[in-house]
Amino acid sequence: MGVNMGITVRELLRLKGKRRITAITAYDYVSALLAEAVGFDVVLVGDSAAMVVHGYDNTLPIGMDEMRLHVRAVARVVKNPLLVADMPFMSYQPSEEEAIRNAGEFLKLGAEAVKVEGGREIAPLIAKLVSYGIPVMAHLGMNPQKFRVYGGYRLQGRDKEELLRDALAVQDAGAFAVVLEKVPSESARYITENLRIPTIGIGAGPHTDGQILVFHDVLGLIPGLEFKFVRRYLDGFGLMKEALERFKRDVLEGDFPSEKESF
Repeated sequence: MGVNMGITVRELLRLKGKRRITAITAYDYVSALLAEAVGFDVVLVGDSAAMVVHGYDNTLPIGMDEMRLHVRAVARVVKNPLLVADMPFMSYQPSEEEAIRNAGEFLKLGAEAVKVEGGREIAPLIAKLVSYGIPVMAHLGMNPQKFRVYGGYRLQGRDKEELLRDALAVQDAGAFAVVLEKVPSESARYITENLRIPTIGIGAGPHTDGQILVFHDVLGLIPGLEFKFVRRYLDGFGLMKEALERFKRDVLEGDFPSEKESF
Protein backbone atom coordinates (compact mmCIF):
# COMPACT_ATOMS: atom_id res chain seq x y z
CA MET A 1 0.00 0.00 0.00
CA GLY A 2 1.37 3.42 -0.86
CA VAL A 3 0.62 6.83 -2.27
CA ASN A 4 -0.51 6.58 -5.87
CA MET A 5 2.02 8.25 -8.18
CA GLY A 6 0.03 7.75 -11.37
CA ILE A 7 -3.48 8.75 -12.38
CA THR A 8 -5.13 11.14 -9.93
CA VAL A 9 -8.67 12.54 -9.78
CA ARG A 10 -7.44 15.78 -11.36
CA GLU A 11 -5.65 13.89 -14.12
CA LEU A 12 -8.78 11.88 -14.88
CA LEU A 13 -10.78 15.11 -15.23
CA ARG A 14 -8.16 16.44 -17.66
CA LEU A 15 -8.49 13.33 -19.84
CA LYS A 16 -12.08 14.23 -20.83
CA GLY A 17 -12.05 15.21 -24.48
CA LYS A 18 -8.37 14.31 -24.88
CA ARG A 19 -8.44 10.52 -25.03
CA ARG A 20 -10.61 7.62 -23.94
CA ILE A 21 -10.40 6.48 -20.33
CA THR A 22 -9.73 2.79 -19.67
CA ALA A 23 -11.02 1.01 -16.59
CA ILE A 24 -11.27 -2.54 -15.26
CA THR A 25 -12.35 -4.20 -12.03
CA ALA A 26 -9.98 -6.09 -9.73
CA TYR A 27 -10.61 -8.01 -6.53
CA ASP A 28 -7.40 -9.71 -5.45
CA TYR A 29 -3.63 -9.81 -5.79
CA VAL A 30 -3.55 -11.52 -9.21
CA SER A 31 -6.21 -9.39 -10.91
CA ALA A 32 -4.52 -6.28 -9.47
CA LEU A 33 -1.12 -7.41 -10.81
CA LEU A 34 -2.60 -7.73 -14.29
CA ALA A 35 -4.44 -4.41 -14.15
CA GLU A 36 -1.27 -2.67 -12.99
CA ALA A 37 0.86 -4.37 -15.65
CA VAL A 38 -1.50 -3.32 -18.45
CA GLY A 39 -1.70 0.25 -17.17
CA PHE A 40 -5.41 1.00 -16.94
CA ASP A 41 -6.42 4.50 -15.89
CA VAL A 42 -8.91 3.29 -13.28
CA VAL A 43 -9.15 0.09 -11.25
CA LEU A 44 -12.46 -0.45 -9.48
CA VAL A 45 -12.72 -2.85 -6.58
CA GLY A 46 -16.31 -3.61 -7.48
CA ASP A 47 -19.10 -4.98 -5.35
CA SER A 48 -19.49 -7.26 -8.37
CA ALA A 49 -17.09 -9.41 -6.31
CA ALA A 50 -20.29 -10.72 -4.73
CA MET A 51 -21.06 -12.48 -7.99
CA VAL A 52 -17.74 -13.25 -9.68
CA VAL A 53 -15.71 -14.07 -6.55
CA HIS A 54 -18.25 -15.22 -3.96
CA GLY A 55 -20.79 -16.83 -6.27
CA TYR A 56 -23.93 -14.91 -5.32
CA ASP A 57 -26.68 -14.13 -7.85
CA ASN A 58 -26.49 -10.38 -7.23
CA THR A 59 -24.40 -7.74 -5.47
CA LEU A 60 -26.58 -7.25 -2.39
CA PRO A 61 -25.08 -9.91 -0.06
CA ILE A 62 -21.54 -8.52 0.00
CA GLY A 63 -20.71 -6.18 2.87
CA MET A 64 -17.90 -4.13 4.31
CA ASP A 65 -16.11 -7.13 5.82
CA GLU A 66 -15.55 -8.77 2.44
CA MET A 67 -14.91 -5.49 0.62
CA ARG A 68 -12.22 -4.52 3.13
CA LEU A 69 -10.30 -7.66 2.23
CA HIS A 70 -10.64 -7.02 -1.50
CA VAL A 71 -9.61 -3.35 -1.24
CA ARG A 72 -6.63 -4.17 0.96
CA ALA A 73 -5.39 -6.87 -1.43
CA VAL A 74 -5.72 -4.71 -4.54
CA ALA A 75 -4.19 -1.65 -2.86
CA ARG A 76 -1.02 -3.63 -2.14
CA VAL A 77 -0.38 -3.78 -5.88
CA VAL A 78 -2.02 -0.89 -7.70
CA LYS A 79 0.25 2.14 -8.00
CA ASN A 80 -0.45 3.80 -11.36
CA PRO A 81 -4.22 3.47 -11.91
CA LEU A 82 -6.69 5.46 -9.84
CA LEU A 83 -8.00 2.98 -7.27
CA VAL A 84 -11.74 3.27 -6.60
CA ALA A 85 -13.64 1.21 -4.03
CA ASP A 86 -17.32 0.35 -4.48
CA MET A 87 -19.51 1.15 -1.49
CA PRO A 88 -21.53 -2.06 -0.95
CA PHE A 89 -25.27 -2.16 -0.35
CA MET A 90 -26.28 -0.65 3.02
CA SER A 91 -22.78 0.72 3.69
CA TYR A 92 -23.91 4.27 2.87
CA GLN A 93 -27.72 4.24 2.76
CA PRO A 94 -28.54 4.03 6.52
CA SER A 95 -26.99 7.32 7.60
CA GLU A 96 -24.58 10.05 6.58
CA GLU A 97 -22.38 9.23 9.55
CA GLU A 98 -22.09 5.57 8.59
CA ALA A 99 -21.38 6.46 4.98
CA ILE A 100 -18.55 8.81 5.95
CA ARG A 101 -17.05 6.23 8.32
CA ASN A 102 -17.15 3.41 5.75
CA ALA A 103 -15.88 5.52 2.86
CA GLY A 104 -13.11 6.91 5.02
CA GLU A 105 -12.10 3.40 6.00
CA PHE A 106 -11.65 2.46 2.34
CA LEU A 107 -9.31 5.43 1.88
CA LYS A 108 -7.33 4.38 4.95
CA LEU A 109 -6.97 0.91 3.39
CA GLY A 110 -5.46 2.38 0.21
CA ALA A 111 -8.36 3.33 -2.07
CA GLU A 112 -8.22 6.84 -3.52
CA ALA A 113 -11.93 7.29 -4.13
CA VAL A 114 -15.25 5.55 -3.58
CA LYS A 115 -18.21 4.86 -5.87
CA VAL A 116 -21.85 5.19 -4.86
CA GLU A 117 -25.00 4.41 -6.84
CA GLY A 118 -27.78 6.93 -7.32
CA GLY A 119 -28.68 10.35 -8.71
CA ARG A 120 -30.38 13.36 -7.17
CA GLU A 121 -31.27 11.41 -4.04
CA ILE A 122 -27.61 10.68 -3.32
CA ALA A 123 -26.20 14.09 -4.32
CA PRO A 124 -26.29 15.56 -0.77
CA LEU A 125 -24.26 12.60 0.51
CA ILE A 126 -21.74 13.00 -2.34
CA ALA A 127 -21.30 16.65 -1.38
CA LYS A 128 -20.75 15.72 2.26
CA LEU A 129 -18.20 13.00 1.42
CA VAL A 130 -16.28 15.36 -0.86
CA SER A 131 -16.31 18.05 1.85
CA TYR A 132 -14.55 15.56 4.13
CA GLY A 133 -11.85 14.88 1.54
CA ILE A 134 -13.29 11.69 0.07
CA PRO A 135 -13.39 11.76 -3.76
CA VAL A 136 -16.57 10.22 -5.19
CA MET A 137 -17.36 8.51 -8.48
CA ALA A 138 -21.10 8.44 -9.19
CA HIS A 139 -23.09 5.63 -10.84
CA LEU A 140 -26.22 6.29 -12.91
CA GLY A 141 -28.49 4.35 -15.22
CA MET A 142 -29.00 0.77 -14.13
CA ASN A 143 -27.99 0.61 -10.47
CA PRO A 144 -27.35 -3.08 -9.63
CA GLN A 145 -28.16 -2.46 -5.96
CA LYS A 146 -31.69 -1.45 -7.03
CA PHE A 147 -32.37 -4.43 -9.30
CA ARG A 148 -35.31 -5.55 -7.16
CA VAL A 149 -36.96 -2.15 -7.66
CA TYR A 150 -36.51 -2.47 -11.43
CA GLY A 151 -37.77 -6.04 -11.49
CA GLY A 152 -34.45 -7.27 -12.85
CA TYR A 153 -31.40 -5.85 -14.60
CA ARG A 154 -33.38 -3.76 -17.05
CA LEU A 155 -32.29 -0.99 -19.39
CA GLN A 156 -32.57 2.42 -17.71
CA GLY A 157 -32.12 6.02 -18.82
CA ARG A 158 -34.50 6.07 -21.77
CA ASP A 159 -35.58 9.56 -20.67
CA LYS A 160 -32.33 11.39 -21.37
CA GLU A 161 -33.51 14.66 -19.81
CA GLU A 162 -34.31 12.88 -16.55
CA LEU A 163 -30.95 11.14 -16.66
CA LEU A 164 -29.23 14.46 -17.30
CA ARG A 165 -30.89 15.99 -14.23
CA ASP A 166 -29.39 13.20 -12.13
CA ALA A 167 -26.00 13.59 -13.83
CA LEU A 168 -25.91 17.33 -13.25
CA ALA A 169 -26.92 16.82 -9.62
CA VAL A 170 -24.02 14.46 -8.88
CA GLN A 171 -21.61 16.65 -10.85
CA ASP A 172 -22.68 19.75 -8.93
CA ALA A 173 -22.31 17.78 -5.68
CA GLY A 174 -18.64 17.24 -6.51
CA ALA A 175 -18.43 13.81 -8.17
CA PHE A 176 -15.30 13.63 -10.34
CA ALA A 177 -16.71 11.06 -12.79
CA VAL A 178 -19.87 9.06 -13.40
CA VAL A 179 -20.38 5.47 -14.48
CA LEU A 180 -23.28 5.03 -16.91
CA GLU A 181 -24.54 1.45 -16.84
CA LYS A 182 -26.98 -0.16 -19.24
CA VAL A 183 -28.46 2.96 -20.81
CA PRO A 184 -29.27 3.68 -24.48
CA SER A 185 -26.28 4.81 -26.51
CA GLU A 186 -27.91 8.12 -27.43
CA SER A 187 -28.72 8.88 -23.79
CA ALA A 188 -25.08 8.22 -22.88
CA ARG A 189 -23.92 10.51 -25.69
CA TYR A 190 -26.25 13.28 -24.49
CA ILE A 191 -25.02 13.01 -20.90
CA THR A 192 -21.38 12.92 -21.96
CA GLU A 193 -21.75 16.05 -24.09
CA ASN A 194 -23.44 17.98 -21.29
CA LEU A 195 -21.12 17.17 -18.38
CA ARG A 196 -17.78 18.69 -17.40
CA ILE A 197 -16.78 15.43 -15.68
CA PRO A 198 -15.93 12.23 -17.58
CA THR A 199 -18.44 9.46 -18.16
CA ILE A 200 -17.38 5.81 -18.04
CA GLY A 201 -19.72 3.40 -19.75
CA ILE A 202 -20.64 -0.22 -19.20
CA GLY A 203 -23.38 -1.26 -21.58
CA ALA A 204 -23.79 2.40 -22.56
CA GLY A 205 -22.50 2.37 -26.13
CA PRO A 206 -19.38 3.96 -27.66
CA HIS A 207 -19.98 7.64 -26.93
CA THR A 208 -18.87 7.83 -23.28
CA ASP A 209 -15.48 9.24 -22.28
CA GLY A 210 -14.30 5.80 -21.15
CA GLN A 211 -15.24 2.15 -20.76
CA ILE A 212 -15.16 -0.36 -17.93
CA LEU A 213 -15.85 -4.09 -17.82
CA VAL A 214 -15.65 -6.75 -15.15
CA PHE A 215 -12.28 -8.55 -15.08
CA HIS A 216 -13.86 -12.02 -15.13
CA ASP A 217 -16.08 -11.13 -18.09
CA VAL A 218 -13.21 -9.84 -20.25
CA LEU A 219 -11.19 -13.00 -19.61
CA GLY A 220 -14.10 -15.43 -19.89
CA LEU A 221 -13.50 -16.90 -16.46
CA ILE A 222 -17.09 -17.86 -15.64
CA PRO A 223 -18.79 -20.20 -18.15
CA GLY A 224 -22.35 -19.46 -19.15
CA LEU A 225 -22.25 -15.84 -17.99
CA GLU A 226 -23.13 -13.88 -21.11
CA PHE A 227 -24.05 -10.20 -21.46
CA LYS A 228 -24.88 -8.26 -24.63
CA PHE A 229 -22.47 -5.46 -23.72
CA VAL A 230 -19.47 -7.69 -22.90
CA ARG A 231 -16.75 -8.68 -25.36
CA ARG A 232 -14.84 -11.76 -24.22
CA TYR A 233 -11.18 -11.57 -25.17
CA LEU A 234 -10.23 -15.03 -23.86
CA ASP A 235 -11.76 -18.36 -22.95
CA GLY A 236 -10.05 -18.19 -19.59
CA PHE A 237 -12.14 -20.92 -18.00
CA GLY A 238 -11.44 -23.33 -20.86
CA LEU A 239 -7.70 -22.64 -20.90
CA MET A 240 -7.29 -23.04 -17.15
CA LYS A 241 -9.46 -26.16 -17.11
CA GLU A 242 -7.25 -27.68 -19.80
CA ALA A 243 -4.11 -26.90 -17.77
CA LEU A 244 -5.59 -28.45 -14.62
CA GLU A 245 -6.64 -31.54 -16.57
CA ARG A 246 -3.07 -31.95 -17.83
CA PHE A 247 -1.73 -31.66 -14.28
CA LYS A 248 -4.24 -34.24 -13.04
CA ARG A 249 -3.34 -36.61 -15.89
CA ASP A 250 0.38 -36.24 -15.27
CA VAL A 251 -0.10 -37.10 -11.60
CA LEU A 252 -2.21 -40.16 -12.42
CA GLU A 253 0.29 -41.36 -15.04
CA GLY A 254 3.32 -40.75 -12.83
CA ASP A 255 4.75 -38.05 -15.10
CA PHE A 256 4.70 -35.44 -12.36
CA PRO A 257 6.92 -34.74 -10.57
CA SER A 258 9.90 -35.59 -12.73
CA GLU A 259 13.47 -35.91 -11.46
CA LYS A 260 14.02 -32.28 -12.45
CA GLU A 261 11.09 -31.25 -10.26
CA SER A 262 12.31 -33.28 -7.28
CA PHE A 263 14.95 -32.63 -4.60
